[in-house]
Amino acid sequence: MKAHSADRATGREADERRSQSGEALEARVSGLIEPALVALGYELVRVKLIARPGGQTLQVMAEPLPEPPEAGPSAPRRAMALDDCTAISRAIEPLLDVEDPILGAYDLEVSSPGLDRPLKGAAQFARFAGFDARVELRAPRDGRRRFAGRIDGAGDGVVRLTVDGQQVELPLGDVEKAKIVITDALLKAARGGRI
Repeated sequence: MKAHSADRATGREADERRSQSGEALEARVSGLIEPALVALGYELVRVKLIARPGGQTLQVMAEPLPEPPEAGPSAPRRAMALDDCTAISRAIEPLLDVEDPILGAYDLEVSSPGLDRPLKGAAQFARFAGFDARVELRAPRDGRRRFAGRIDGAGDGVVRLTVDGQQVELPLGDVEKAKIVITDALLKAARGGRI
């Protein structure tokens, strides 16, 4: 999808959008599209606006909600298919066109998160407890920004990892980015339909 926000945005609206940080804009877009995704039976994993030569891409990662939903976030999910991406795209394009949150033209890319998925929020960390992840903080903690280890859980505003045999607690609000690491255990769990 090519949205031509620059043609419609004028004056104060355009200035407000220009002043938004990437993170604030991504949060705004997430808030806009997440209710529609949930209504269709999908969980929003991540929204990211990526600058590229000649334009920008709005990347939306989503996956089916657990079946049944009351089974909780750790319950098995069906695999994401091309028809799912098409349904999501058709549902969110009108919302993005009407609200026009992004200054300038952009391409919309809808995909599944895949196995080496990004992690955002306590629920995603808790879902993948027992698996390995890489976590990067916005600012150093104890002299380092990057941590790699097994996810032990998340709650009370922190994610717990075992790093080099020691448990560390990292404030979720300080996490700049985090990603699952593909390991044999993760592949086995995926083949067994447990994640």
